[in-house]
Amino acid sequence: MGSATALHGRAWPEPLTRAVWVCEVEHPALVVGSAQRVETVDVTAAADLDVEVVRRRSGGGAVLLLPGEVLWLDVFVPAGDPLWCDDVGRAFGWLGRVWADALRDHTGRPAVVRDGPGVPGPLAPVVCFAGLGAGEVLVDGAKAVGLSQRRTRVGARFQCVVHGRWRADWYERLLAPGLRGPDDLETRLASIDVLSVDDLDWLTARVLDRLP
Repeated sequence: MGSATALHGRAWPEPLTRAVWVCEVEHPALVVGSAQRVETVDVTAAADLDVEVVRRRSGGGAVLLLPGEVLWLDVFVPAGDPLWCDDVGRAFGWLGRVWADALRDHTGRPAVVRDGPGVPGPLAPVVCFAGLGAGEVLVDGAKAVGLSQRRTRVGARFQCVVHGRWRADWYERLLAPGLRGPDDLETRLASIDVLSVDDLDWLTARVLDRLP
């Protein structure tokens, strides 16, 4: 447990072997992608909501982390491991299938892994869950698992997030400069709420059991 800044900045295991970290934030944070424009964040709203703004070193749009309301796992795979894949997009596949199997077990509903290139959508550069990337998982057509990846010469760090509560109003306030358009975020992403906070401990255990 710690701040989003500390958890993102934590040094990788050395030497790198297969590992998984269960990350719990102790303070609300908005984590923006490595290439996300700073202008998309409403810093005044972040201060009003007492939300820490953090930049991660993997790509994609922003993810809101609220204590007790998200499941965040970091999964490490060393280069050359049987789970390693040189193709950045295909590298997510095995991990997406782990999540999909766990979600099917719990919800009893179809969980589908995105196979192939991502489907970014107009808001994806601003909000992670507004797009669909390779290996990410949908339940009943709604994105349930967000994945990002950072790679170095020694291996890959996969960052996985599941919302137990979808806070469209917070996203809309925090990212208003990047969300202006014909449809607001609530309308565009209303179907995202496929889990609940009560599911997260169970889902964590199930995913950890299934990780190779």
